[in-house]
Amino acid sequence: MFFVFGPSGQMFRGGPGQLGQVAPVHRVQRPQALRVATDEVTREAPAPLPPPPAPSVPLRVLEAVSAYVQTEQGPAEPRQQLTQVRDVMTEGGIDVPAQMPAHEAWAWMIERGIAQAPVLNAQGLVVGLLLRADLAPTELLPGRDAVRAAIARAQRTVEQAMVTPVPTVAPDTELRRLASVLLETGLPGLPVTDERGGLLGFVSRTDILRAVANDPPLDLWS
Repeated sequence: MFFVFGPSGQMFRGGPGQLGQVAPVHRVQRPQALRVATDEVTREAPAPLPPPPAPSVPLRVLEAVSAYVQTEQGPAEPRQQLTQVRDVMTEGGIDVPAQMPAHEAWAWMIERGIAQAPVLNAQGLVVGLLLRADLAPTELLPGRDAVRAAIARAQRTVEQAMVTPVPTVAPDTELRRLASVLLETGLPGLPVTDERGGLLGFVSRTDILRAVANDPPLDLWS
């Protein structure tokens, strides 16, 4: 289940198929992965070097090490597949108030090493999503006009800089549906909320990639 929240409250409730029909929700422009055409690649990769010969280790030593490692790890538990947003999201999450000055929000996000954060109103409900890339866009290069524009952008509040209305997702939503919405909107992640807009956590593309790389296995195709 997906929702759309703005300063006026909930604007949408439904599945990902109807989410794109909400007029105020626009795709966020973000850099895409570099793609090189196959006919442009003319140089052949050098042949890989042969691997060095493996050292000879007595079989009894290998068996002893294996038994020790199994003892330390304890009994193996069955791996459970990850299928819902709640399985990979960051609970609680970090949020910013809508009236925080933009330059303070920039420093606050840099200090915590995050690239996006949900924006909450005075009632603690999600009203937008602040993207660090929007606080200092790449087009503000050094120059006479750029300095004036940079000062004006720094004097904004978070409410003026945030993405709103913003889609949010329920914790019991299937991960493959979340992945399709992230691709469609271009957003780096979505706040996880209840139907009122109360913040439960945050789920990002990094959370999904971490689930792909680590155990237990991520199931996007069942």
